[in-house]
Amino acid sequence: MAGERFLPRAIAVDLGGTRFRVAVGTSAGVIEWRVSRPTLVERGRQAVLESIFQSVAEALSTVAHQRTIKGIGIAAPGPLDPWTGVIYNPPNMPGWDAVPLRQLFEERFGIPTRVGNDANLAAMGEHRFGAGKGYHDLIYVTVSTGIGGGVIVNDQLLLGHCGFAGEVGHMTIDMHGPRCNCGNVGCLEVLASGTAIGRQARDAVATGAATALARIPLHEITAQRVSELAYQGDEVARRILLEAAVAMGAGMVNLAHLFNPQRIILGGGVAIGAGPMWWDKIHDTVRARAMTSCQRDLEIVPAGVGDDAGLLGAVALVTQP
Repeated sequence: MAGERFLPRAIAVDLGGTRFRVAVGTSAGVIEWRVSRPTLVERGRQAVLESIFQSVAEALSTVAHQRTIKGIGIAAPGPLDPWTGVIYNPPNMPGWDAVPLRQLFEERFGIPTRVGNDANLAAMGEHRFGAGKGYHDLIYVTVSTGIGGGVIVNDQLLLGHCGFAGEVGHMTIDMHGPRCNCGNVGCLEVLASGTAIGRQARDAVATGAATALARIPLHEITAQRVSELAYQGDEVARRILLEAAVAMGAGMVNLAHLFNPQRIILGGGVAIGAGPMWWDKIHDTVRARAMTSCQRDLEIVPAGVGDDAGLLGAVALVTQP
């Protein structure tokens, strides 16, 4: 349609330790152009930045009406300061401490730039364009290698005093649990992430458990393989998957009690691949443990825009009123 040519647009960047993506998106949530390239952090920070700059320049060249571009939105791994756009030593990107992303992009392109935590922006993407559209109070949780999230309260992203709110993966679930990479013990992430499921499966094999997991090379034992074997009837794999789901359910109970959301949206590789057994156990745990008042109208649902949540959140960050 002719009117769509003049919709507000954003250049969206989704920066990760393995790959980065750049896209052109409209305020209606349409991705008009995209590219995905390996980050190759081992090349050093400046080489990675130059590769991203080149991709952003390509994106800009595809937009016929340059005045429709409202800015550049960057979804970056935390910790970061969302007001200054500075990232501080993200775990999967060594050498990226105190990098002023906002300043670097504005100096390079002369375009207003905003930076947000990738999980927070995924929450914004789901709220604006996905499974959270039309809901005022929601929480997005990504369950993948780690667990992250973002909290929307009264249609606004909750940032907290220093911009670090929404670290849902690091709420304590088991006070005597295993130590997490964050330094705490018993975090949701160390009990229910894809990494945790794989670790628990390898531990089971190491202790001689009777399981088909033992026929898989240790380095190939992942959450996906555990899920596959669980549905094939392997009791050890089933136990590991369900224990992770119970921990996940307990985390959802905590979120329900703290924020009283209308929806909790679960995305990420584990949520996509774990199947109905995992989802049913989460729902059962919430029904059994959450206060009845906090269960009223609460829905726990799959993500709606999947892997594009971060990109669309970066678009929303720039184009929302």
